[in-house]
Amino acid sequence: MSMADNQFTLRPIGFVRSELRNRHDAPRQGSDGAPNAWIEIDPSLLQAIQGVAKNDQIILITYLHESHRDVLKVHPRGDKNNPLRGVFATRSPDRPNPLGLHRVKVLEIDGCRLHVGPLEAIDGTPIIDIKPVLAESRDW
Repeated sequence: MSMADNQFTLRPIGFVRSELRNRHDAPRQGSDGAPNAWIEIDPSLLQAIQGVAKNDQIILITYLHESHRDVLKVHPRGDKNNPLRGVFATRSPDRPNPLGLHRVKVLEIDGCRLHVGPLEAIDGTPIIDIKPVLAESRDW
């Protein structure tokens, strides 16, 4: 069996609601001037956000739904002056499995909605999972 034969299904737990409407207007990283955004969680999963609090740092795992899945090499940060690198050595949204990782701060919680920021994901981006940011360990 090849890797291509192994497939599985993920379902969104929610969606990004943002003023960013297309990927070309979105900053490369949240720290590049991205706006705050709302995360709308599926109401059936309300209990799953119990324990998430205002001012927490969380990691959003997103499915970058407008990405190209056939890209294997890119110029980092889209700069043609940078040498081509394999996508696994970059944060490019274009990659075989276009998952995004976004470290954000929880600004507000309103029922099934989390106001977070800064977030460079565009409006309608599916949220796959949310993880807490843990205190860093120096033991590797």
